[in-house]
Amino acid sequence: MKKTLLAVVLLISSTIVFAQEETKEEPPKDGWTKTGNIGLLFNQSAFNAEWQGGGTSNIAGNLNISYDFNYRKGDLTWDNKILADYGLTKLKDQEFLRKTNDRFEFNSLVGKQIKESLWYYSFFLNFRTQLDQGYEFGEDADGNETRVSRTHFFSPAYIQIGPGMLWKKSDNLKVNIAPATARFIFVHDEFTAVGNDQVLIDAFNDAGGYFGVEANETSRFEFGAALSGYAKFEIMKNVSIENILNLYSNYLEDPQNVDIDYTANVVMTINKYLSTNITFQAIYDDNAIKGFQIREVLGLGVNYGF
Repeated sequence: MKKTLLAVVLLISSTIVFAQEETKEEPPKDGWTKTGNIGLLFNQSAFNAEWQGGGTSNIAGNLNISYDFNYRKGDLTWDNKILADYGLTKLKDQEFLRKTNDRFEFNSLVGKQIKESLWYYSFFLNFRTQLDQGYEFGEDADGNETRVSRTHFFSPAYIQIGPGMLWKKSDNLKVNIAPATARFIFVHDEFTAVGNDQVLIDAFNDAGGYFGVEANETSRFEFGAALSGYAKFEIMKNVSIENILNLYSNYLEDPQNVDIDYTANVVMTINKYLSTNITFQAIYDDNAIKGFQIREVLGLGVNYGF
């Protein structure tokens, strides 16, 4: 775990150094700056009955939305970012659609500049959840496909807030350190209700609960340290990369188990509306699962910037 954390930190550190050397920004201006992008990735594969190489016909689509609205006035900055992703895939001969991606996230960061340096006193808010139900799939005794609801909107939902220090070179290159961060995890009681049987309660809690929330509860409070980093720059002409890193350590329980959420978005622009997009995301959260969650999406994208 420590080696993996070190590798991720070194990766984002090298990215920030590279971006700092390559990024040339105009002096910031007062007022609002708003940018956004809507993208649709589409993938499709088809095989006829005589195809001997293996494979299953499938169709998949992924919609992603990114919107930034930032404000600056004198030594005050207020950065806001909305991220939304939703993807579905349909495999031939499977009864149910499968989610390939589901994410909604809102980030807000207020900073007051310290004299004329790149450092700011800061306060941040982060909210994360998903948009649709998530299922665990299986089969019944007759071999029919079954599914059981595992998550849905606002279950779980994460809210982080706290003061800190912000280092900001530009809207495309910044790091926020918040050593006194409160984190709340909210869930629906349908996933935690086990009744009054102490044996069931103990078994539920010993298994880690539901995203860390204990039996018959609907929320969990944590207090710890958070670090977030953001770096976006051009690798070469028409090829850009966006790096988003979030780290969190809970002082109250297993502080050595640092939660990691790292996303890299690579966009290779073909023209104004078409691009090839690569998204890689790695999440480590031992309240959810004892291991890394990895997501990778590659496809031809239809984009609209606003």
